Amino acid sequence: MDKRPSEWDVAGGETNMAKQILIVGGGTAGWLTACYLARMIGGREAQGARITLVESEDIGIIGVGEGTFPSIRKTLKRIELDEAALIRDANATFKQGIRFDNWRHAPSVEPTDRYYHPFQTADQHTDLDLLPYWLLGAAGDAPWSRVGTVQQAVIDAHRAPKLIEHPDYAGPLAYAYHFDAVAFGQLLRRHALERGVTRIADTIDAVRLAPDGAIESLTARASGRLEADLYIDCTGFRAQLIGQALGSPFTSYRNQLFCDRALAVQLPYARPDVPIASCTISTAQESGWTWDIGLQERRGVGYVFSSAHTSETRAAEVLSAYAGVPVDRLEPRLLKFEAGFRHVQWRKNCVAIGLSAGFIEPLEATGIGFAEIAALILVNLFPWAGEYDQAAAQFNAQMRRRYDHVIDFIKLHYCLSKREDTDFWRDNRASASISDSLKTKLDIWRWRPPSFLDVDLSHDIFIAPNWQYVLYGMGFRTDISGRAGALRYHDAAREEFANIREQSRNALRIMPDHRALVEEVRRAGFRRPMAGAR
Repeated sequence: MDKRPSEWDVAGGETNMAKQILIVGGGTAGWLTACYLARMIGGREAQGARITLVESEDIGIIGVGEGTFPSIRKTLKRIELDEAALIRDANATFKQGIRFDNWRHAPSVEPTDRYYHPFQTADQHTDLDLLPYWLLGAAGDAPWSRVGTVQQAVIDAHRAPKLIEHPDYAGPLAYAYHFDAVAFGQLLRRHALERGVTRIADTIDAVRLAPDGAIESLTARASGRLEADLYIDCTGFRAQLIGQALGSPFTSYRNQLFCDRALAVQLPYARPDVPIASCTISTAQESGWTWDIGLQERRGVGYVFSSAHTSETRAAEVLSAYAGVPVDRLEPRLLKFEAGFRHVQWRKNCVAIGLSAGFIEPLEATGIGFAEIAALILVNLFPWAGEYDQAAAQFNAQMRRRYDHVIDFIKLHYCLSKREDTDFWRDNRASASISDSLKTKLDIWRWRPPSFLDVDLSHDIFIAPNWQYVLYGMGFRTDISGRAGALRYHDAAREEFANIREQSRNALRIMPDHRALVEEVRRAGFRRPMAGAR
């Protein structure tokens, strides 16, 4: 009787068959997962995992997700991808946060409405908790993002977050990347193949289930029957394994997050020496928002909107007006999605990673972040002894909690808006569209600011400083007058605010121009690390 690959023998406490992992689907999620697994648990020896990825030449990838979160640096460092190669081969630039334009007020009400969500946190500059003193006016009426960190000044001046002498994935300021998603996927593919991942160029036509409901095998158009111990679904919105074959339902959160469409274009720079923005520029529009991402040779621009509040024709007109390109020459790419996720992302011997697991929306660039987290958790829960059900239960609980909290964080941007110019913004402020958990947070924060008490550092992508930047950037008011008498370090706080202003001036003298650094890295790579650099 032939054994299925999952029936591996144990003799003398040692395995005599490697675990077989089959990833279906390439793109960023598939190849990032392959790289991570190859680095952490892969190996040709008997006790390692052998990783194969099947990707179809006939099925395209989404390929417009060009923004990331700072966690990407730890992931790329762990898989040992050269940072200079990322910049050179994926058209990458540095991202230090997000600038939000017109989110609080319509431009007709306040044309200069703007706030920032920088990646650098205030506690990275000082041991004193400055936020309560800012709330009491110790820094005047300046925004929290400007007085709490030097990063906003660096962003505004189009400076980079690090020097060319700093080590890979390290620098004085927190950062992530913008990159060409297709080129990034190709870079990850090369990296994975160099580290022993096997690639099969083929299309999966059928999924065969075993009597117990697990996946028994896949049928590939040219390669025939493919078997593995663990199958990873990276087939995007199609969710060919986890959704179509295994029937794990998708739970929509469209009642909270209305955007479900995006029109995307690529725009050349007017001149080759135009400064490159080191933040994503997010501009609120009548029925959604536009992203504007600066790469080395072009900008990626798109309009994320709600089809319940506007038409695709009108959306194209809005994007045309923002991009400064006549609508008949725009030729945007239309993407359809729905905010939500599968509460069961690991079923039997199949794990969904990437869009097949869920998608919230492009705001705050959580898509790749969720793929990073899923790969990390999978490595730590990998069922070496065949404990699929236990591992799946823990994986699903971990991912559910993360998605729930991210949905609240994204909704925070919308529900605090004071815009009254369209139904989209009025509907976003309606109590019925706000979760009970977010309402509770907002009630608490009327009397104290977000803190570590409000986040789970084991589960949350966004921690207290992230909530603080958005909460106060959107104009929320926290009344801490009741504890004002207990805050005894006003002079020290004012001194720290002055130090941060001085540090900002120093940063503008020291940090290089963003475009200049990127171009130098492309030419010569990063230099030998500075002594003591981190």
